[in-house]
Amino acid sequence: MSGVKLQNVIKKYGDVQVIHRIDLEIADGEFCVFVGPSGCGKSTLLRMVAGLEETTSGAINIGDRDVTVLDPSERGVAMVFQTYALYPHMTVFNNMAFGLKQAKTPPKEIDRRVREAAEVLQITDYLDRSPRNLSGGQRQRVAIGRAIVRDPEVFLFDEPLSNLDAALRVQTRLEIARLHERLKSTMIYVTHDQVEAMTLADKIVVMRAGRVEQIGSPIDLYRNPSNAFVAQFIGSPKMNFFTQADLAKNGSKSLPAAATGAHIGIRPEHLTGCTEAKALVGGTLDLVEQLGEYALVHLVSASGEAFIVKMEHPPKTAKGETMWFTAQSDALHLFDQSSGLRIEANSSSS
Repeated sequence: MSGVKLQNVIKKYGDVQVIHRIDLEIADGEFCVFVGPSGCGKSTLLRMVAGLEETTSGAINIGDRDVTVLDPSERGVAMVFQTYALYPHMTVFNNMAFGLKQAKTPPKEIDRRVREAAEVLQITDYLDRSPRNLSGGQRQRVAIGRAIVRDPEVFLFDEPLSNLDAALRVQTRLEIARLHERLKSTMIYVTHDQVEAMTLADKIVVMRAGRVEQIGSPIDLYRNPSNAFVAQFIGSPKMNFFTQADLAKNGSKSLPAAATGAHIGIRPEHLTGCTEAKALVGGTLDLVEQLGEYALVHLVSASGEAFIVKMEHPPKTAKGETMWFTAQSDALHLFDQSSGLRIEANSSSS
């Protein structure tokens, strides 16, 4: 097993720069997730680590080796793609064994590796089947097994759950988490789904427009987003943003001085119902999503901005009526309206 280190990594297509000087260290055995909206460069960066995209400048190290100009087969990585890319005319066993046969691995060793991987992934009973006789989740496990048998230094996953339905996504996500716990391997995982990122990662790299916005553990990014983009990207539903115009009559009195002229971020789960006299913010009820264990209450603030409150029970308030909410001071996040950067509560506002 090995860690991965990126130093001043840049990627250009002609005159268009899509990856902007990324520095990143992923520790040996760490599960690192690249997350961000479509087109942010996360898959391109993963493909650069794999050697499927050339690096315009900078260096990529795996373990103690500089692999920047090495072919993919020489890097010690194995990649699981969004599409399963299985050979339809081969059995599961032969699909998993194909790369080893190409590398002229002895047959006994191939058999051992394939059967060990199949046991880990609970697909031993499917080794004689063809891919067309498998479900989507089973096919994805075969694709993961094909990577495991290569015994790579680093596993790379490029949105591996995108083609699965909701139930299979949850199941396969848990299987990947258990796989990492069992193998203790370095894994880099790309997704646009922040729920996948939060539940799988030791470290999350949030990207936007080819740049890294923030790096940290899931809980760090949730509690201390460095800017407004990260604050709204991490967390579901996303963080609400308010301005002074949204605040209730007495709302400003409970805010720190730094909130003047700032965006005030509050997560839906941190807003609680109260009386008008104690309210920080109010809104007219627009819609209620009843989701069983909780309800998402959609409201419109005084300035016309939509926001969401996560409640244990749906409100009895009628549509169009006003509801009032407050929040603990430590649940407030302040961001500069121009730059989007985080403002500490005890700092002076810009």
